Amino acid sequence: MSPVPPHLSPPPPPPPRPARRLLAALASLLVATALVAPPSAARAADPLLSQGRPTTASSVENAGTAAANATDGNTGTRWSSAFSDPQWLQVDLGATATVSRVTLVWEAAYARAYQIQTSTDGATWTTIWSTTTGTGGTIDLTVSGTGRYVRMYGTARATGYGYSLWEFQVYGSTGGGTGCDTANNAALGRPATASSTQSAGFPATAALDGNLGTRWSSAASDPQWLRVDLGSVQTLCRVVLTWEPAYARAYQIQTSTDGTSWTTVYSTTTGPGGTETLTLTGSGRYVRVYGTVRATGYGYSLWEFAVNTTGGGGIPGGGPLGPNVITFDPSMSSATIQSQLDTVFHAQESNQFGTQRYALMFKPGDYSGINAQIGFYTSIMGLGRNPDDVRIHGDVTVDAGWFNGNATQNFWRSASNMEVFPSAGFTRWAVSQAAPFRRMDIQGNLNLAPNGYGWASGGYIADSRVTGTVQPYSQQQWFTRDSNVGGYQNAVWNMVQSGVAGAPATSFPNPPYTTLAQTPVSRDVPYLYLDASGNYQVFVPSTRTNASGASWLGGATPGTSVPLSQFYVARPSDSTATINAALAQGLNLLFTPGVYPVTQTITVNRPGTVVLGIGFPTLIPQNGVTAMSVADVDGVRLAGMLFDAGPVNSPVLLQVGPTGSTASHAANPTSIHDVFFRIGGAGAGKATTSLVVNQNDALIDHIWAWRADHGTGVGWTVNTADTGLIVNGNNVTALGLFVEHYQKYEVIWNGNNGRTIFFQNELPYDPPNAGAWMNGGMVGYAAFKVANTVTSFEGWGMGSYCYFNVDPTIAAYHGFEAPTAAGVRFHDLLTVSLGGSGSITHVINDTGATAQGTNTVPVYLVSYP
Repeated sequence: MSPVPPHLSPPPPPPPRPARRLLAALASLLVATALVAPPSAARAADPLLSQGRPTTASSVENAGTAAANATDGNTGTRWSSAFSDPQWLQVDLGATATVSRVTLVWEAAYARAYQIQTSTDGATWTTIWSTTTGTGGTIDLTVSGTGRYVRMYGTARATGYGYSLWEFQVYGSTGGGTGCDTANNAALGRPATASSTQSAGFPATAALDGNLGTRWSSAASDPQWLRVDLGSVQTLCRVVLTWEPAYARAYQIQTSTDGTSWTTVYSTTTGPGGTETLTLTGSGRYVRVYGTVRATGYGYSLWEFAVNTTGGGGIPGGGPLGPNVITFDPSMSSATIQSQLDTVFHAQESNQFGTQRYALMFKPGDYSGINAQIGFYTSIMGLGRNPDDVRIHGDVTVDAGWFNGNATQNFWRSASNMEVFPSAGFTRWAVSQAAPFRRMDIQGNLNLAPNGYGWASGGYIADSRVTGTVQPYSQQQWFTRDSNVGGYQNAVWNMVQSGVAGAPATSFPNPPYTTLAQTPVSRDVPYLYLDASGNYQVFVPSTRTNASGASWLGGATPGTSVPLSQFYVARPSDSTATINAALAQGLNLLFTPGVYPVTQTITVNRPGTVVLGIGFPTLIPQNGVTAMSVADVDGVRLAGMLFDAGPVNSPVLLQVGPTGSTASHAANPTSIHDVFFRIGGAGAGKATTSLVVNQNDALIDHIWAWRADHGTGVGWTVNTADTGLIVNGNNVTALGLFVEHYQKYEVIWNGNNGRTIFFQNELPYDPPNAGAWMNGGMVGYAAFKVANTVTSFEGWGMGSYCYFNVDPTIAAYHGFEAPTAAGVRFHDLLTVSLGGSGSITHVINDTGATAQGTNTVPVYLVSYP
């Protein structure tokens, strides 16, 4: 079946710096300076460029003295290195800068000899200041140099300890150089619009795709224009026009900062056609060619419209989605579409731990006679504003032929935003964990079991409609929210519905339906769509309270649209520093399909930032870093990512809100959608905790945290992981938690006024014996622990299973652990022993019968206390 991890308690704070035992000769110096918060450094005339920027170091003393502490603007946190020479601290400014001042605020362990260096590439360094008689304290240096990267390079310590900086501040100005970058086309793949097109085969984007075999062509009238959005204000130095024979005799090149007011930077009335290379000067985010007189009786037609820039201009948003995003158009033949679908499926059908990732995207319209079989790491999605804009007259299918009809390992795939008219009257979606089914409109039945009715262990539906019945058959458990269904055919162990019109009433445990008429708070996942001009937008749905039914049945889903030009389109080859620079610049983030090594924490600090993945992008932290962190800000949305632990233990894979977060976000919570975690399986991996939620009011909307029970790098001492989820924030709501196989508590809930609707868990398979898995004097850790300090919590439809395949004699004490208090309530709990491999003595605390025996019969508890 499936696997997921457990954690005991929040990670402890980093140990304090050891008490100093310095030589007598240093004593008087340290009395004056040791461990005292530094004064604020003087501000420079030029702006501070380094604060919050990506920061790395040659080493850190411990997890509590990270490199980023020296550029966080907080004089109570610091970076501290290992106790050796040389050591360095480096900040990435995000763009080439003229550096005018550097301020160093040293802790007691300062540098006697060090240099300030700059670099354009992070590899070759130029020294712009140096000393061998450093005095420590606060040092304000007037310097002169240029570079994107600035570092302090220490060669001699003043103490027996490492180098330690409260703050490292770099002041200056950006603007870059003066040369014209003719090697890079700033317009390539950027969003484009035009006054008109001759037909659908000659769109505006065809002139910006780098393909001299495709072109834009306008209507046969004057004037006409073609416009490109560069994503940010750029300084222009050259434009290259590659005309088809229908060229412009008279035209202008114009720029704009807002797309409304235009400035002419080049004009001619004697255009020669062919390839025109135009040297010019101007700046703007938008650039257009504005034709006023045609040279022929046809329209204007360009094979390519290239723009070259100079100087700094920031990191542009938007751009191509990469080779593993395959887009289908209704004008394509069914045979062509089917061939491409089959090619991807054959590669991914059994590719459970491979590195290939795909997004299959369908433009609005009708498609007939296709069967889209969906394998591992594959997302199929419609590009309409609403599900019914993309109509599949055929099938979207997940089956388990690759695994002999057993669907319990059908992970990591998704379907979203399309209407399906299934060829046989039903759609088969036989999945287990990490396989979301969102914004789907099934005109018929939905079958959740594989062909032959082998086991399946899913699953999740949101914001969808099934006009027929949902047919679980052999599906063990399922969670559906905010949807419309024609009914349910059966239930196996645990079927939970929240805000589902047409769902059966609660009858747990016979049959085991748990139904909430409304979902107290919910929000659907952001998604890509094409607007009327054929440009990509990301739709950001609004928060719903007391929701029932799909958000789009009464009209378009409420929310806002954000153009793709406001997203940094990340590719697997991008450095983490570049991704952080784009976020710091104010861009949102779109991860395209692929595997991303994360060399430093991806930091999301801006309120309202959207971080969206398509095609299961996989983030793997390197050298034990935390892969991603979110500040204590409003309205961040994280969606569609897989965090895969690296070989060096990370304390946390994803942290939402810093430790001690206190702000209220009730009006605009941070939400986590379809975010998955994996410890081992694809390779050796270790992480103490997968997800820590410190923010108040956060919304968790479908996660699967899995400590692998099969694959590569699997073993009790190999893929080590304590806990899948720790919730420290108050008023946190979880809709659809799947957490499995961690080695201590799977979930720890420390916050008050929390809610969990649906929880599915398997305890770790592989404790070598009971003695290796003791929680004090108790055998085993509960799957879900509500902390003793919590006074209010409520949970519905929560199950934990055991399968101790190394030592089947293990008897875990209980599945759930919570304080006995009036405000702490559970509804519809169950425990199961799978085939009698081990047992669970109680359901919750000391209550409930023992789950045991080879018949795999659940033990149910309707309410607690």
